Amino acid sequence: MAMSPDLRRLSHFIAVAEAGGFTSAAKRLHLSQQALSHSVQQLEREIGATLLARSGRRIALTPAGKTLLDEGGALLAAAATIASHTRAAASRQPDAFVIGHSPAISNYEVYALIEPAITAAPATSFTVVQMFPDRLTTGVRDGDVQLGLRRAVVPQERLAGAVVRYDAVRVAVRSEHPLATRARITISDLATETIALWAPPGASYYSDFLVNACRRAGFEPQYRVSRVQGCPPEVAAMTENAAAFVTAPAGPALDGSVTVLDLDEPLLVPLQALWQPHTKSAVRDLILHRRS
Repeated sequence: MAMSPDLRRLSHFIAVAEAGGFTSAAKRLHLSQQALSHSVQQLEREIGATLLARSGRRIALTPAGKTLLDEGGALLAAAATIASHTRAAASRQPDAFVIGHSPAISNYEVYALIEPAITAAPATSFTVVQMFPDRLTTGVRDGDVQLGLRRAVVPQERLAGAVVRYDAVRVAVRSEHPLATRARITISDLATETIALWAPPGASYYSDFLVNACRRAGFEPQYRVSRVQGCPPEVAAMTENAAAFVTAPAGPALDGSVTVLDLDEPLLVPLQALWQPHTKSAVRDLILHRRS
């Protein structure tokens, strides 16, 4: 019967796979090549599968090795998280919970989502950090971020995820803009407007979502990537002198300098939560189980 992989040997295998050979991996791990090779062989015996095809000094991953490389990293990261939580519990230090969110989600929206958990978990310290999507997913995968929040549904092979809720998309414009006098607008009303995005299409699933909404309305949008990040999304209406898709409530914003307008036909965008697989978190459960 095959055994579960030893985590130290698993880390050795991943180092070899990522380095492309035993020589550089052994130097990085401060091990002899013989000891490293023996460790990987022991891992293969534990799992009951050949992980590396060896040809002299050259190696190649077998299908089993590719699978273990893809999924083993998540297991190591989860083990590190579990060890960290255990040490914190033993020292009775406050549990630290870091929430990362993409620029398309405001701090206010994050706070509204986690406020019940803040109340229910008084021994936990919370930190909210805005991050670009690539840093966000890396942070969650490595265990530096306990919960990631982003717009649109992005396939994540090495992360666990769920749609927390769907939010109504609205449009923010300068309050002196002609559209600001309207009670509601349609997406097609933006056909001649410049639209502010937080990342270029193709680099962001949320940007792709918004561009495709414009295409369904019958036009190819003119867009500009916002040069100001970290502020509420509706700020882009001012800084870029453009129409910005936001999820803020309809009405005046930014002391009246911006007006947020409802769309005639509702456009809903998902809020996706991402977290490290193989881990449990009572605080995370408090946040995710409160869905609107």
